[in-house]
Amino acid sequence: MSATTSDLRPTAARKRPAVSERRAVTRMTGGLGGTLLSALAWLMALVFFFPILWMLLLSFRSESDAASPRLLAAFTGVNYHGLFSGDVKIALLNSLNAAVTSTVLVILLAVPAAYALSIRPVKKWTDVLFFFLSTKMMPAVAALLPVYLITNNLGFNDNIWALIVMYMAANLPIAIWMLRSFLLEVPREIIEAAQVDGAGLLTILRKVIMPVIAPGLAATALICFIFSWNEFLFALRLTGQNAKTAPVFLAGSIAPEGLFLAHLCAVAFVVCLPVLIAGWVAQDKLVRGLSLGAVK
Repeated sequence: MSATTSDLRPTAARKRPAVSERRAVTRMTGGLGGTLLSALAWLMALVFFFPILWMLLLSFRSESDAASPRLLAAFTGVNYHGLFSGDVKIALLNSLNAAVTSTVLVILLAVPAAYALSIRPVKKWTDVLFFFLSTKMMPAVAALLPVYLITNNLGFNDNIWALIVMYMAANLPIAIWMLRSFLLEVPREIIEAAQVDGAGLLTILRKVIMPVIAPGLAATALICFIFSWNEFLFALRLTGQNAKTAPVFLAGSIAPEGLFLAHLCAVAFVVCLPVLIAGWVAQDKLVRGLSLGAVK
């Protein structure tokens, strides 16, 4: 591609939404109304974050202090001793493997599918989109028995690849819908300019489209990762001791009598930690990705 096309592609497309977003935020946060909205937003954020903070505080308390929670009590790290070894370590690695592998496969399949439904729509593309959406209308529990019988007959029960395939199939429709909305925002002029310069489909996808939809791509990948990491129903029924994931291990740590609350909070915080870190690291791309197209 020529220098003219390279200059045209991501720079202008990236600067326009950034400037528009800053102006929209400035308009919304100005004046008394903006101050009240900001205070309400912070209040709501604290309300949603408080359970995580309380769980973290209880995880550093002794079992006796956790049983009768007080704000001021001695801190201890005894609940985290040995937490990253044994069954917890295996469960975390299984969850990480299933979430990362399924997310990578979903993105690799969703990008060309979304391209075929947005940039160059195939025939009856609305029917195709409805087909993808209809797969999310069925309750997950309705598919549990057929999926269990299939994996059992194939000898894939208690195998992490059974979960990877399930998570890929479950998240693919959402990823295609999200990426299609992001691809619709790509200016056609930069694609046509690249085609005039002789760029092929793979070059256009890699060097023109990917930089423009990078925030949307990150948001889609993060959402797929979170959905896969948190999935519990299929993980409970399709896995045993070898492929047990972190949510299943966490559910197994709950005592019916409500005992060992501090230890349970420590396990729960460790299970939540990868998702919290991923969300914190990708927060700017996540916000930009989810708001892409909402602000003109």
